[in-house]
Parts: sequence; structure tokens; C-alpha cells
Amino acid sequence: MTTFSAAVLLFFVMDPLGNIPLFLSALTPVAPARRFVVAARELVIAYGVLVAFLLAGASMLRTLGISQPALTIAGGIVLFLIALKMVFPGVHGPLSEESDGEPLVVPLAIPYVAGPSALATVLLLASQAPERRADWFVAITAAWAASAAILLAGSRLAELLGTRGLRAIERLMGMVLVASAVQMCLDGVEAFMAR
Repeated sequence: MTTFSAAVLLFFVMDPLGNIPLFLSALTPVAPARRFVVAARELVIAYGVLVAFLLAGASMLRTLGISQPALTIAGGIVLFLIALKMVFPGVHGPLSEESDGEPLVVPLAIPYVAGPSALATVLLLASQAPERRADWFVAITAAWAASAAILLAGSRLAELLGTRGLRAIERLMGMVLVASAVQMCLDGVEAFMAR
């Protein structure tokens, strides 16, 4: 996987366009003058979590005794489930939790930006090619920066694209992620069979 393709995959997994309505809803109790600051703070926290998983991911997997094929297959399954929710949107379940007052870490940073699928993808990248950690850092930074720009401009984009436009783009991103998830599972099975 190239740095560019890793960045694109992470961008799709973070799903900033799909998260715009969730971000706007979670920021409703916050005073309008503070919304941009709170959103920016939460995005920085999410970035820190993603980088921490990149740096500590390999040692965490070794400690837990999780093999690379198992992580690849698990990451593919999680990604597939997230992608299905994007293609067939319904009730967001635990991701649509209400925040009372100003949100801190949950739900904006985790799980909206640095969610289970994004963290699993970062762990997967770190475990498959630990020697390319600098490349994965660049990919995370690029995907996060693009997602942050979209989420910080969320209210304007929501007005511009409308609900239908946001849903159409989210479903398109979901279809790409379904294919990526299936490929991850196939790679995991292939790696397991080759052992």
C-alpha cells in the first residue's frame, strides 16, 4: 500500500462528510462562539489518539498476542460493518449519543473521528509494515487534515450540499470501503494460509 492509498483509505474510514450531521448535533448545546474552538480541540485530540496507536500499536499487539493475519481479518470485519452503515444508513446506535454541555473527547474525538475502524486501520498499517512508520504518519496527517477541514466547515457544507447530497456522498464512500474491507479479509486469510 502506498502512502497516498493509505491516506485515502483513512480519509474514507474517518468519513468526515457522514460525520457532519453528528458533529453539528453534538455541538448544539455549545455556545455558538465556542463551537469552532471545541471542534478544533476535539480534532487535535483525535489526531493524538491516531498517532499514539501508530507508535504503540505494534507493541500492543505483541503484548496481547494478536497475529498480523488476525488483525487484518478483524480490521476487515470492523471496516465492513462500518461501511454497511454508510451504504444503508439507519439509526446510528451508540455513535449518536447525546452530549450534555460541552463535549470532551467523547463523542467528537472518539468515536466520530478516531473511531474503531480508523484505529484498526492504523494498527493494521503499523503491524504490516512497521519500517514504514514515517509513511503512515504522513498518511494519517493528510487524512486527518482533510477530515478536519471538512468538519470545521461542516455547517457551511451542510447548507451547500443539503441532506441528500451528504447522504449520496456517504453512500459512495461506503461502497469503496466495502470493497476495501473485503480485500482486507482476503489478505488476512491469504497471510494465514501461507503460515
